[in-house]
Amino acid sequence: MREETREETEATPYERLRDARPELFGNSPGGIDILLDPADVEEARRAAEGMAGGAASGAAAGSADSTADDRAAGASTPVGVVYADRFVTLVRDAVRFPGGALGLYLRMLSTAASPGAVVLPLTTTGDVVLVEHYRHATRSWHWEVPRGMGAPGATGAESAVRELAEEIGAEATELISLGRVHPDSGLLGDHVELFAARIAGFGPPETSEGIRRIVTRPWSEVSGMVAAGEITCGFTIAVLTRALLNGLFR
Repeated sequence: MREETREETEATPYERLRDARPELFGNSPGGIDILLDPADVEEARRAAEGMAGGAASGAAAGSADSTADDRAAGASTPVGVVYADRFVTLVRDAVRFPGGALGLYLRMLSTAASPGAVVLPLTTTGDVVLVEHYRHATRSWHWEVPRGMGAPGATGAESAVRELAEEIGAEATELISLGRVHPDSGLLGDHVELFAARIAGFGPPETSEGIRRIVTRPWSEVSGMVAAGEITCGFTIAVLTRALLNGLFR
């Protein structure tokens, strides 16, 4: 009798992500449940396609971003990891909503599991250091504080120190943790850590990153810029608010 062998199938990108970051796939009572059973996933896909007339949850059915997760299943609408690069990973989950309806839900994750960091530089006199940064997403200039995505294996504090050095050539004499913030809890799955940093000085702007100038402003002027809508960066407004509530501007 011929002995039959069973070949192990290679894990899909979605399965590898679940293994690497299980905290992103937990279900909570009364929340939106992620479905993993293949039959449930297919039912959720069909429900979403039926409601959207063939396209679901913000991405075109059968798009070029379909990955091995979906090509293997012969799916029309990608479910699983639908795009990934070294910065971001876009995931479409099959879900059951609290009312019982099935569907698909997009979310974006940082490819590196480490948290991003936002750091508010404060001079020895207590002034705020701001950078004027060009952002491709909005195609405009923004007043901001230094910030950046996390590097693999780095802590939020290490990322904050790195961003200070890279964007304004500064070194922190004191780094103050101001907690975390979820930038967009409806789309982004990761949190960002907030810090204030005492600095003795700074260098020239990092023009290769789209920064054209660095300025120092007293808190009274910076708060006026927020009130007038001159500062619209959500990260910057968040770290300024945390710093104010923690008494750093008294």
